[in-house]
Amino acid sequence: MHGRDAHDDEPVRVTAWVRGKVQQVGFRWWTRARALEIGLTGYASNLGDGRVQVVAEGLAADCEQLLSLLRGPGTPGNVSGVTEIWTAVGPGYPGFEIR
Repeated sequence: MHGRDAHDDEPVRVTAWVRGKVQQVGFRWWTRARALEIGLTGYASNLGDGRVQVVAEGLAADCEQLLSLLRGPGTPGNVSGVTEIWTAVGPGYPGFEIR
């Protein structure tokens, strides 16, 4: 995350909206598996407009890693774009859920 290097050990939250053919292709399950491997908590859910919303909490570098994977060539389906916002952590999540 830009300008946050003094606080790299503090958790952050990233909310990402993934566009493309990302529903009914196992995308949420794939995202959950990657997030758990990285050590993030949060959730992935289908939106009514065909996008998948991914909310992840953890260290900024780990959230960046998940965003890179979401934008990378190894995703199920076909990602046409990812938009994200960074915020402070919320109340926290017990794990990484599919919603």
